[in-house]
Amino acid sequence: MKNLVGSPGTLSGLLLRIGQCMFAAASIGAMASAFGFSNYTAFCYLIASMGLQVLWSLGLACLDFYAMKIKRDLHNPVLVSLFVVGDWVTATLSLAAACSSAGVAVLYTRDMDFCSVGLLGSVTSVPALRFTFPPSTLPNHLPIDWE
Repeated sequence: MKNLVGSPGTLSGLLLRIGQCMFAAASIGAMASAFGFSNYTAFCYLIASMGLQVLWSLGLACLDFYAMKIKRDLHNPVLVSLFVVGDWVTATLSLAAACSSAGVAVLYTRDMDFCSVGLLGSVTSVPALRFTFPPSTLPNHLPIDWE
């Protein structure tokens, strides 16, 4: 199999996984710092989804680091299939959570004038964190799919 940019076991793949982990951790930090976020199911779902993303990305970053350290090729078809399915599941869950959180934030801040400052004032930037890391997710999918 070809060694493409962002493929498992490469430095670029490791950097992409670390970027995913950092954006997901930033989303969790922003949500957890908001007062009363647990009163809204969409925001709790976002935290759970980003927690799964952190665990998945951190685990694969450690695997990439270990593979680079021992100079092991991770292009085994079984491993690549596992990476693809795991990436698709975490990407779908985090996208759904970000969309639902953004929908709740827009509903309460713009449509209902429920809260202009406070919880929703500080939470509206959190879905934006999710929408900024698909560019860091996409390069990880392409090399896997091309193999």
